[in-house]
Amino acid sequence: MGQETRNKLTDYWKDHEIKEKEEFAILTNIIHQEWADVSVKEHKEIKGLKTQNLRDHMTEADAELSTRQIAETMNAAGMEENKVAGKKGGGIAKKARRELEAKTGKKIVTGESFLPPGSKKALPLSRKKA
Repeated sequence: MGQETRNKLTDYWKDHEIKEKEEFAILTNIIHQEWADVSVKEHKEIKGLKTQNLRDHMTEADAELSTRQIAETMNAAGMEENKVAGKKGGGIAKKARRELEAKTGKKIVTGESFLPPGSKKALPLSRKKA
């Protein structure tokens, strides 16, 4: 389901003037930063990932679905309009994440990953030294 959601978003971007791999990465990071309060790079560090894909070590998030639906409603085209949709979609998902964390008492953004046992993992963000 997560990959299907991601594919629908990237298909939307391809059809709306987002062409370069770098632009996909920028928009993805905007959404992730809004949703998780950390960048993709920081989240990979929290999980102790080096070359692995972060998405393979996460549970499904609604940030990409929210972003695509907002982008479609706005008929967002180009980087600037899709950045706005990404911030809005990520923000909606952040509210849902925080509410879920409050109701369950469990953090969504954690150091948990699907690395093989014995692999070195980074400390959770809350335990990292400043």
